[in-house]
Amino acid sequence: MSVNPTKSYKGPEMNGFIGKWYAKNTKKKIKKYTQDANKVLKALSDGDSVLDLAPGPGYLSMELAKLGDFQITGLDISDKLVQMAKNNADKAGLNIDFRHGDAANMPFDDQSFHLIVCRAAFKNFAQPVKCLNEMRRVLKPGGKVVIIDFKGDVPKADINKFVTKDMGFKGLNAMIIKWMFRNVVIKQAYTKEKFLGFVKESDFETCDLHEGLIGIEAWFER
Repeated sequence: MSVNPTKSYKGPEMNGFIGKWYAKNTKKKIKKYTQDANKVLKALSDGDSVLDLAPGPGYLSMELAKLGDFQITGLDISDKLVQMAKNNADKAGLNIDFRHGDAANMPFDDQSFHLIVCRAAFKNFAQPVKCLNEMRRVLKPGGKVVIIDFKGDVPKADINKFVTKDMGFKGLNAMIIKWMFRNVVIKQAYTKEKFLGFVKESDFETCDLHEGLIGIEAWFER
C-alpha cells in the first residue's frame, strides 16, 4: 500500500530558504550530476524524449542536455525550484521544458517518454506505488526508468563517509548535511526490501536493482 494516499509529497518544504540552500550546495558538486547523466546516457539515442522527475534546480537535466540532442522535460512539485531550474537552463543556453506538477498525477499523455530518470527524490513520494504506475503509463514501449536514491537503515559511519569523502563537504556545511542525512534524508528513505515491495505492487513486472554505500539504483523497462 502507498505510504500516504492523501498526500503526494512527504519531503521538506523546498519553496523557501531550504530550496535556495539546497540549490547552492548541490551546485558545488556538479560532478555527481555529470556522472549520473553519463550513466543514463547509455539508454538514449539522439532525439529521444526524457523526463527528469523531481529535477530540483535542474542540474541533472542540464548536464544531460550537454551530452546529446534530447527532448528533455522536468517535472517538479516545487514552484520555487521549477523557476530556479528555468533560470539556470536559460543562463546556460539550454532548451529544457521545466514544469510544475505532481509525480503521482503527471500532466502527460500515455507513452510520452523514452526514458524517465528520478534522482534523489523517490523517497519523498508519499504515494510510491502510484508514482511507479504513472512512470510506466507515460513510458513508451521499450522505454526505461532509472531511480537513483538513498536507502533507509544506513549506519552513521557510512553517512559520514559519504558526506566527507564521496561528496567532499567540509566544515559547517558537512556538519549540517550529516545532520540532515541522519535526521531527515535517511529516515525518509525506503529500505531495499520496502522499495522492492512497492515494485511488486506496481504495474512493473521486475526491476534491476543495485546497492551502493548509502543508496540504490533501480532500472525498469516497459
